[in-house]
Amino acid sequence: MSIEVGSVVEGVVTGITNFGAFVELPGGKVGLIHISEVADVYVRDVKDFLKEKDKVQVKVLTIDERGKIGLSIKQLQEKKPVEPMEQRTTASPSYKPAPRRAPAHDFRRPNNRFNAPSFEDKLTKFLKDSDERLTDLRKSTDSKRGGRGGSRRSE
Repeated sequence: MSIEVGSVVEGVVTGITNFGAFVELPGGKVGLIHISEVADVYVRDVKDFLKEKDKVQVKVLTIDERGKIGLSIKQLQEKKPVEPMEQRTTASPSYKPAPRRAPAHDFRRPNNRFNAPSFEDKLTKFLKDSDERLTDLRKSTDSKRGGRGGSRRSE
């Protein structure tokens, strides 16, 4: 049986890595199921879904020029039908809309109950503090170098 893109074959898991699982296919060829193609849900660890020597049905996704074979289990699983949003809100018995709450703080208004300073006030304070720090830094580095305009020895 030849392995072609799109065909469904059965294989045996021969190795598991942190990025996927290697599967031995008919004819002795080996393919890789990437971690993103293991299941229809988020897969943190492949070992949670597959074990070595497991027999699995896989779909052949790709075969590159070097003979590497890309496989998928996820594409063989039946997709759960997604209900349109209108049906979920009315027909689904488990759906409960979230209760509406008033926001605890409106950040758009500067004169609210917290009396938060405006952006301009914060920026002015930051620039003033920054300028003072730079002035102090310049004074300390200049004193270590001998000050401005001081004579320098050449060696």
